[in-house]
Amino acid sequence: MANSPMNVAQLAAVDAARAARVLNEVREARLAGQRARVAPRPVIEQSWDRLLRSGVDPEHDFRSGLLSSDEVRRRREESPLKEVLPVLREGLLSVADVAHHIMVVADQDGRVLWREGCTPVLRKADGLGFELGADWREDVVGTNGVGTPAVVRRPVQVFAAEHFVRSHASWTCAGAPITDPRDGRLIGVVDVSGPLETMHPATLAWVDSVAKLAEARLRERHLNALERLRAVAAPVLARLTGRAAVVDRDGWTAAVTGMPYTNRIALPKSPAPGRRWLPALGLCALEPLDGGWLVRAVDEPSPPGGTRIVLDLARPRRWSVTVSGSAGAWSHELSPRHAELLYLLAVHRSGRSASGLAEDVFGDPGRTVTVRAEMSRVRRYLGGFLEHRPYRFCEDAEVEVLLPDDPRDLLPHSTAPTVAGSRGTGS
Repeated sequence: MANSPMNVAQLAAVDAARAARVLNEVREARLAGQRARVAPRPVIEQSWDRLLRSGVDPEHDFRSGLLSSDEVRRRREESPLKEVLPVLREGLLSVADVAHHIMVVADQDGRVLWREGCTPVLRKADGLGFELGADWREDVVGTNGVGTPAVVRRPVQVFAAEHFVRSHASWTCAGAPITDPRDGRLIGVVDVSGPLETMHPATLAWVDSVAKLAEARLRERHLNALERLRAVAAPVLARLTGRAAVVDRDGWTAAVTGMPYTNRIALPKSPAPGRRWLPALGLCALEPLDGGWLVRAVDEPSPPGGTRIVLDLARPRRWSVTVSGSAGAWSHELSPRHAELLYLLAVHRSGRSASGLAEDVFGDPGRTVTVRAEMSRVRRYLGGFLEHRPYRFCEDAEVEVLLPDDPRDLLPHSTAPTVAGSRGTGS
């Protein structure tokens, strides 16, 4: 019978030195294929398993090239995280500096874009390669408070020798993902790091609460921007007949006329003025507006030809669905939940009811409200390519699923039995 994992945060708060020793024993035993007195925490053990499969060297750290200062500046300017830096600084920096921590903010690619806090700890971070522009993805530098939360999409604290790479064992960090509140896509990770003895058991909850506050601020900014665009849209739509909508640059709807309101219209990846085929509306004319696009439906028949839907789950954290037909192709990046739901529908081509999907995903057929809400969001961009009652891909579409080379890397966040079975890990 396997040993139970210990409460690392509690032990570290009482006796940091003993916690470090025990964690080192656990790491050494795991890497040697032996049984330790206590088991690694599940989130850490799963991370170690991924790294052992990918060939990361636990005894020697690897540092990919730093981004140039110009590239760091460019990414900062393009990142939505710059809009919430004041929230992160206000929530984390004052305490972090006093407690001998640093705050690190990385983008969705694991690249460190901002790094502030206690000066001696910043110098220690330099020695670990935890610098501006560094690549801190899990599959590059091992288990850590930036890369691991990005993989599992939830807050993670990594204590001392829970780091996979030995040279990081003096380091402890707590990181939380920051997602786009509009569609759940990962936009970055905020992390607080420092020596083990300075970490408090509540550090992870503190970092997570500030990350959620940042997401709330992003949601507020988005709603305000749509309100401004709505003021622009009103006189434009008042002059039109037929079906039309005004959307922001990402397709989020500010106003409509002659058609039901939908939260989002799937735009081409690089929209340009002219006629384009959009999945929800058919042939449309796109015209630029200040802060968005005017989308006018053109009353012409739908183009003939079959449809091909490719669900790409092969790349870590970059899941997408691509729809192609005689009128062209378009892609949509998927959140973890949407990737999971579409995979289940691709496996069950005859379809699944809301209760069936709830059973698949949550193990509880009663959670139909949650499933219907998520499927409603999926149908906003897949439109008529996804039918309901039951939920299923349309019959005349060819559906292809691209899977990871290693089945065990399929949707690592998912606990659905069907997904677990496809990984070969059971349920």
